[in-house]
Amino acid sequence: METEDTPTPRREVYDAGTKDTLPGTLVRSEGDGASEDNLVNSVYDALGTTFDFFLTAYGRNSMDGKGGPLRATVHYREKFPNAFWDGERFVLGDGDGETFQLRPREILDVVAAGLAQQIVEPLLLSSKEPGALAVSLADVFASLVKQHALGQSADRADWLLGAGMLASGVKGKALRSLAAPGTAYDDPRLGKDPQPAHTDDYRDMPIHRDNGGVHVNSGIPNRAFHLTATAIGGNAWEKAGRIWYHAATGGKLSDDATFADFAKLTATAAEELYGTGDELDAVNNAWKTVGVL
Repeated sequence: METEDTPTPRREVYDAGTKDTLPGTLVRSEGDGASEDNLVNSVYDALGTTFDFFLTAYGRNSMDGKGGPLRATVHYREKFPNAFWDGERFVLGDGDGETFQLRPREILDVVAAGLAQQIVEPLLLSSKEPGALAVSLADVFASLVKQHALGQSADRADWLLGAGMLASGVKGKALRSLAAPGTAYDDPRLGKDPQPAHTDDYRDMPIHRDNGGVHVNSGIPNRAFHLTATAIGGNAWEKAGRIWYHAATGGKLSDDATFADFAKLTATAAEELYGTGDELDAVNNAWKTVGVL
């Protein structure tokens, strides 16, 4: 039951009108009625769903933890095949129709991953292994937002990110798979999903390529979370998600943290939250399986 003291979202959705000028024109703000643009409405709803998840699951008041606004811009540039967090807002293009296209009803996790950058961006460096860990944390939180919204337990979730972003005819199922990194797509236009699932296959890439492989190597910690959540069972946002959230936001994460550093923090968080039982075993076994511990 909401009271006057219950935090509420402050949403702002802008339309770039296929231009590259940000933020664009404000087309829907908190409390406004629905727009005639389905994408505007879907993004507006996704902002609210993400806000509600973090408040309900972890007691966090908006992405900055202080009740700050949730901003997004849609229709960025003409046929722009991507989405990103620019430091102030989530920005979404319309897709090129050949490799990427938007299905407004299926973009919740993509929006949530963008917003989650506001949580992890201040915590970690944006390149190499710390950057891959930051991308992974955003992916994990986005997957939890989607699972929570759909009421899916860990064993029933698809563990896919961006299932609504690939164009028709592209051989693939999503942008990334947390359960099976490297299997999300395999198409002549996109190539094969390059994500490794084990540290033996970690790709040490130059900084000018994906900031040193941050979207590639994030598959390793993504898989560790999936293994933890499915081993613990139940709803992933509860025990497994709380462990990851506590490890990330508990004030002990250094900005240059490696996967091994974070693995140790999750083990500590598991023990602090749940003792030395099955939850701790699930965490340690998951990191061992992906070659981190």
